[in-house]
Amino acid sequence: MSKNKFLFSFYLSLILLSLLVFCLHLLALYLFGFPLLDHMIVLAYLLNMVLALIIFSVLYWFREKWRDQIGFLFLGGSMLKFFFFFLVFYPFYNADGNMESLEFTTFFIPYLVCLLLETFFTARMLNS
Repeated sequence: MSKNKFLFSFYLSLILLSLLVFCLHLLALYLFGFPLLDHMIVLAYLLNMVLALIIFSVLYWFREKWRDQIGFLFLGGSMLKFFFFFLVFYPFYNADGNMESLEFTTFFIPYLVCLLLETFFTARMLNS
């Protein structure tokens, strides 16, 4: 697979999978009678997608020059996502002194989806 196709494949997979999981997430909220767009759910999906796009692009651009450090860059990207969680989401979620499981899953589900896809594509990139 050519270099540009591989990167495009990641971008497309990330967008489509995130959109699918977002719709399933909204469906589950609807079926359980929870408000659909509470807890900054749209921002959680968008921010995780944008960070995944940036992090994987950086990993891809440095895949040859810093091949031995890709794992550390990957971990740094995960730390960056947690930094954004504590900067953007945590103060909002913990404003009442209690972070509900619904609030946590609103951030954690898109985080996990993006992380799994990043991990899969990073492994493929390193194995090629």
